[in-house]
Amino acid sequence: MFPPCATPFRDEEVDFDGLRANVRRWMATGLRGLVMLGSNGEAPYIDPDELERVVAVARAEMPSDRPLVVGAGRESTRQTLSACRIAARAGADAVLVLTPSAFRAQLTPDALVRHYRAVADASEVPVLLYNHPVATGVNLTPAIVRTLADHPNITGIKESSGDISVVGDLVSQARSGFRVVVGVAPTLYASLLCGADGGVVAVANVIPEACVRLHALVRASRLDEALALQRAITPLARAVTTTYGVPGLKLAMDLAGYVGGAPRLPLLPLHDEARRAIAALYEAVMAAA
Repeated sequence: MFPPCATPFRDEEVDFDGLRANVRRWMATGLRGLVMLGSNGEAPYIDPDELERVVAVARAEMPSDRPLVVGAGRESTRQTLSACRIAARAGADAVLVLTPSAFRAQLTPDALVRHYRAVADASEVPVLLYNHPVATGVNLTPAIVRTLADHPNITGIKESSGDISVVGDLVSQARSGFRVVVGVAPTLYASLLCGADGGVVAVANVIPEACVRLHALVRASRLDEALALQRAITPLARAVTTTYGVPGLKLAMDLAGYVGGAPRLPLLPLHDEARRAIAALYEAVMAAA
């Protein structure tokens, strides 16, 4: 289990003290590692010099045996390669590469395969594919993934379509050692039963222990307990993603004692009604979990 870590800001600047505090606390849980500067880290709003420093600060606060994955997907192959180099230099153990989405009508399967192969050929660290078609409008189909999975430096995928049948196809078709993790917390229980290795889910920023426990319960075949925990987690997980997005995630982190803070403009903090709704959901999951 990995959280796609939110990036704390103070007055529009990265709050590095807050980041350090969050990383230390996350590393005191059973989380396997961290994903920095993915979608929930507001990656499109991060400057190149901030990328390097965020990665370096996070790596310095993590034990050496806990992997740090860094979002490096950009719109062009050239930009993606540059982000991969910066991330590796700053201490990333792997890069998570979201599909491009500009000019999506021209992003044919052949274009996507050539993009990812070029990135994997040049990257100094392993590459994880990232499929998030709801956000990008571009879909890495199981057929495309199967082609890419043969590359020795492409070692897994974060699958965030929310489609369990896709997870099943990826698990059944991928080569040995190719990791399938899911990015949609409400499908985590079902995905693990389908054979997914784990999850990179936003709500793990807020309730990491509960997410780790859900994974452990499924692995131990304590399925009734796992399903009950999934049902407890799901309402909050939906609130901090599809309903309220990054501002909701950051508010929930504040409620849990992490440093969430305000999102970076143009995203806006939540209004009072939304704050009350998230607070009620957080209290409910804490009582149940």
